[in-house]
Amino acid sequence: MFTVPASGCSAALAHLNTSDISEDGKSLVNPVSKTRSQAYEHFVEPIDNGRRGGFDVHIYYLQTSPSETKFAAELHERIRREFPELRIYKLFDRPIGPHPLAMFEVNVFSPAQFGAFIPWLVINRGPLSALIHPNTGDDVRDHTQRATWMGQALPLQVGVLRGLVEENGNGNGS
Repeated sequence: MFTVPASGCSAALAHLNTSDISEDGKSLVNPVSKTRSQAYEHFVEPIDNGRRGGFDVHIYYLQTSPSETKFAAELHERIRREFPELRIYKLFDRPIGPHPLAMFEVNVFSPAQFGAFIPWLVINRGPLSALIHPNTGDDVRDHTQRATWMGQALPLQVGVLRGLVEENGNGNGS
């Protein structure tokens, strides 16, 4: 079910003494590489590098809370202006699909966009929770085992998600 982490590494790893300490006295010495990882330029397989986008970011707000609703609307607008290259969907004013609260979704298409947007969101999301998940074609696994949360994790309606997957005949749901 899981890929062996060392399967993509070179034979040079076998000769690396993993206990060598850097000059700071704390961190380990890493092997020297002539090339950067391709993960800086493209999402790793099986993450979608195409039109769908590599990652979805669902930003949740409590629709019965005027202050959270206002904050979500302001954050939504700020993201649209600060990150116009990202795809952003409308504010949903109630739970939809497997999502337990009102939310909006942002799609990220490259590691560079991910690296810029996610740290920005860490600082600017305020009281809102966010679900970050890859798009690999396995929607149930992407929304559960492969998901990362900012703020409080919310219980997704995984049964609803499984039903959508069965209904659509594939894993490309929400």
